[in-house]
Parts: sequence; C-alpha cells; structure tokens
Amino acid sequence: MDGFYNKVLRINVSKESFEQEPVSDEIYQTFLGGKGLATHLLVNNTKAGVDPLSEGNMLIFATGPATDTTIWGSSRYGVFTKAPLTGLYAESYSGGKVAEPLSRTGYDAIMIEGASENPVYLEISDEDVKFHDASHIWGKDTYKTEDTIKQEVGIKGAGVVVIGPAGENLVRFACIENDYWRSAGRTGVGAVMGSKKIKGIAFHGNKKKEVANLDLLEKLSTELKDIGKDNPGAKNYRNFGTLQMVPIMNKVGAFPTKYWHAGTYDKWQNLTQEALQKKAKVRSHACPRCFLGCGRLTEVLEGRHKGLKQELDYETVGAFGGVCLIDDIVEVVYLNDICDRLGMDTITAGNLAGFTIETSHLKDIGEKIEYGDVDAIAALLNKMAMKEGIGATLAEGIKYASKEWGLEDLAIHVKGMDPASYDPRVLNGMGLAYATSDRGACHLRATIYKAELSGMIAPTAVEGKAEMLIDFEDRHNLFDALILCRFFRDLYPWEKISTVISATTGMELDKKQLQKVASAIANKVREFNLREGMNKEIDETLPKRFFEEKLEDSGKVLPKANFDRMLADYYKLKGW
Repeated sequence: MDGFYNKVLRINVSKESFEQEPVSDEIYQTFLGGKGLATHLLVNNTKAGVDPLSEGNMLIFATGPATDTTIWGSSRYGVFTKAPLTGLYAESYSGGKVAEPLSRTGYDAIMIEGASENPVYLEISDEDVKFHDASHIWGKDTYKTEDTIKQEVGIKGAGVVVIGPAGENLVRFACIENDYWRSAGRTGVGAVMGSKKIKGIAFHGNKKKEVANLDLLEKLSTELKDIGKDNPGAKNYRNFGTLQMVPIMNKVGAFPTKYWHAGTYDKWQNLTQEALQKKAKVRSHACPRCFLGCGRLTEVLEGRHKGLKQELDYETVGAFGGVCLIDDIVEVVYLNDICDRLGMDTITAGNLAGFTIETSHLKDIGEKIEYGDVDAIAALLNKMAMKEGIGATLAEGIKYASKEWGLEDLAIHVKGMDPASYDPRVLNGMGLAYATSDRGACHLRATIYKAELSGMIAPTAVEGKAEMLIDFEDRHNLFDALILCRFFRDLYPWEKISTVISATTGMELDKKQLQKVASAIANKVREFNLREGMNKEIDETLPKRFFEEKLEDSGKVLPKANFDRMLADYYKLKGW
C-alpha cells in the first residue's frame, strides 16, 4: 500500500539474528501505521503476563505514513512496549532527527526481542543489522553515548537513540533519548531497552516510501505553512514555546504546587520565558518538518551553571518548579540536564522528588529534604538513577514507593504514572483524561486542557465533557498512527487528517470512517491492558486527594459525583 513498506523487521538480540516479516494491506486499512500498527504487533507478539523487563517483552519502534514526507509536524517516531512503570501499555514519542533515518531503513516498524548477555548497540540499515560491542560506553551518560555511536557508525545523517545509566539500571521511568534533549519519556521504555542490554541504536538507509498523491501532499504542505504564518497558536509556540503555559496555568489556579497541595505558586514569575531570557541566551529550536519551533534552546550566561546548554519545556518546569517549589528557572534547567544525561523522565522524577520531600517530613525514611533545596533534589535524582539508598525505592515508581512507605493516600498517580502539570480540581476534564488514558495519568492522549482553557467547554462542565474528550482522543489516536506532532493539533482538524491519509496512502476516509480507525486502535490498546490485568475500579479512577482535599489557595475539589458521571458517559459512548 502507498505510504508504507508493508514489512517490519524482527530482531532477536539473544541470538543476534533478524528477519523481515510482511504486513498485509488489511492491517493498515484497519490500524494505519505508528501506534495502530505497533499495538497490533505488541498484542500478537507478546504473551499475556509477560514481565516488562524480561526477554519476552517486545520493544517496538514505529513510524507512520506521514513520516519522511513534506507533511509539517511529521518528524516523530514512536516506541511501544509493556511498561515497566505500570505493567500496562506503553507508548512514547520523540521528535528530533531520528524519524526520517528510521524510516529510510525500509521498515514500518522494528520489533526487538530477547536480551544480550553483554552490552551492545545496534546499527540498523536497509541492508543489514549489526551488533556492536558497547562495553566501552556502558555507564556513560546519554550525551557521550550518542556522540560515540555517531562517530563509530560514521554515517552522515544517521539517527541515534540511546539510554543512560537509569536505563541500564532498570529504573522504571527511564527514557530513550536522542539529539541530546529529545526524549521518548514516560512509562519506562528506556528500562526495557536496558533490560535487553542495548545501549543505543543507529538508524540509516536509502529507502523511500511511495506516496499516493505527491501533488496533493505538496499542496497541503504549502497551504499549512501559509496558515501557520499568521496562526496565533503557532506564533506563541515560536515566541514562548511551551513555557507560555506557566502564567496561564497559574492564573487559572491549576499549576500543581507543593506536591499538589496548591494550584498557584507565588513565585511563578521566576519560572517564565521572560525570567529565562534574563539569565540565559534563548532561541527557538525546531525539529525538521516544523515551523513552530517550540524548543527553548537555552545557554546559561551567568552563575554556577554558566555555559550549561539545554532545552526546556513546561512539564519540566511544572514538575520541579511547582511541585518541588524551586523558584529559579536556571536551577530547573540544571535538574533537567541531570535527568537528560541520566536518561530519566522529568515529570515522574520531579513528582517523585516532591513526594519524597513530603514523606521525609512525615516519617523517617533515612534522610530529610526541604522544598526548594536544589542540591538535595539533584543528589536524589542521582540516587534514583543508581538505585542507591532511598533512590532504590523511588526507582520502582510512585506506586511501589508509596506502598513501601505506607503513604498510598498521599501519592498522586493513575495506573502507577505521575500526572503532568494540570490540576483536575480546576480543569475537571483533565481528571477524566488522566483516568481513562491508556498509559496512565497522561495529558497528551487527548489534550482536553486546550478545550477547557480556550472556552470550548467550561472546566467544571459535566454535560458533553466525555463526548468532547473522545473527539479529541480519536483525532489524536490518528495523529499517533500517522505519526504527527501533537502541537499541530489546531492545524490538522478532521478534514485535514483525511487529506493527509488520502495523499499518503490513497485511502479516502470521511470523519465517520476515520473515527472507526481511531476506535479500532483504542480498542486494541484496551484489549492489551485488560489482558495484562487492568482493573476498571482501581486503574480508571483518580487519587482520593483530588476528590477530598481542597486546593489550599482556591478551595476547589473535583466532586466525585461529577467525575463518576463523566466516566459513565465516557464508557457508554465508547461502547465499553
């Protein structure tokens, strides 16, 4: 089928073997590529109850029909597996310069099973798979590892993904990193890569997919770029990146503060784009095939971190700035850099740090940490990555740590994953999104906060909230099947998605047919989660604190009856 290679690559690291497997057009017609194809492969190539860190778990890299085309926002790849953090479905996406060389290998997905006895890095091309010794880079940070692999492979334009010490040590929220600061974060995909003793993977090749209608593709790309020049949302991304959310969320009172006790941080102005520009050289940084440039490429100009280079985003500022009460944005840049070098998800790491601060004041856990103590938090991050002291407990994730310390009612998570920086006591739809997201408390599966903040629907509305969430969720499932960047959501409404699919694959799908594909993907993910033991009553609800504990500054809670009504509406509309 146009837009695809109709084949996947299967690699067995234990045997150092590989083989191609065909994929029928019927699979693409049902699930498209990206998330759809990868979920189909995950369900069919793993056994029920597989240990996420065992040889039997499958690590899948996938692209979509939009990849390596002129479609804006298409420079992304996806990683899919069973999550070490939650024991359920894992999906993670990253931008940067990896997606196109990954696609040029000539496969729609790459499945990796087994585990090497000794550290290796893989070199995957359209001609071969090579298994290189990685003992000399085992233990190195992600930046040094990426540099070394690129130098040793020696192919200009090769895309390289790596893990850091956290992935090697099987920290359950370890990331896969690329281009230094781009992360396939959340859920622990880096730990799965580490369990297979794979330190990195280099992709390169000369294959190129055929598209169904090149003229239509070029026309769409030109139209979209013209629209993007004057689009207010696109301008805000170029000018402020995701840091634009810091003042917005504080002003509405939904900025998680002091480990989710408050919704506004009184020092939030120290965490904005403007604050960053006073202390650092900041410029917009874009992935290929992107005119948004959401990245804030930062070089610190003064102080103890002078010369430090990093990319910063809202979620990292929320996790360390708000949750941990750090009032200097440059110190957040510093903690971000530690996480990226070690290969750890910043949302989970920051939330775990906040939880530890709270816990250390409630009981003896071996050490006491204060809010805002940057150096103590930095030390804690290193202990997590190395599994030293209390870091060994935290490395297992919030669900394990809170049970171990007897503070399960304090812990904020869904399915074992810590949420992003949107408090559902103010943005009620985010509560529904966190509860129903297939990978845990995720803000990106539906981005319903956009609708609630922009006035499309009232934050406290119950009627119609589930219907709107599903509409967003369905469209975003197609984004992840294509694969497209989430920040282009306003520029790809339903009719534009239909055009992208038509131009790349030749399939002509109206909204109803598109929704059918999206539902097929969602149902396949749910099939996997139910197979792996997901419990509706336990795993598709929210922490009690959101229902019972009022925000200190506004007194708001999410009424349990309202949540239950939204959840019931959601199930009914989904047919579950």
